[in-house]
Amino acid sequence: MDQSRPRRNARLLWGLVALAALYGGALFAFHTLTGKPLLDGSIGVVLGLYICSRPAGNAVDLLFFDRHALWQLTSGWRGLGWLALNLLVLAVGWMVIVLGATRFAGRAGG
Repeated sequence: MDQSRPRRNARLLWGLVALAALYGGALFAFHTLTGKPLLDGSIGVVLGLYICSRPAGNAVDLLFFDRHALWQLTSGWRGLGWLALNLLVLAVGWMVIVLGATRFAGRAGG
């Protein structure tokens, strides 16, 4: 079985950041997407989990695909940029999860 090295897809990661910005911007501009806080929150949590899954998958590939890949990745600016992009996407995904979860809590009291 031929297993090729996992490919870095920075375009996908930047697309996920743009999708998160679109979700957050729509909530900021319209205060709701569907008119139902439960559904708006569900969309946010699921979207945030999906956004976080990509950098988490990249981390798993990095840790288990090659033992020396982490050292090679952090030895140059290109590798450090890749790690920084993954951390950025992970943080953005986490913020989308929190934003979605506050949709649940924000409407529960009133």
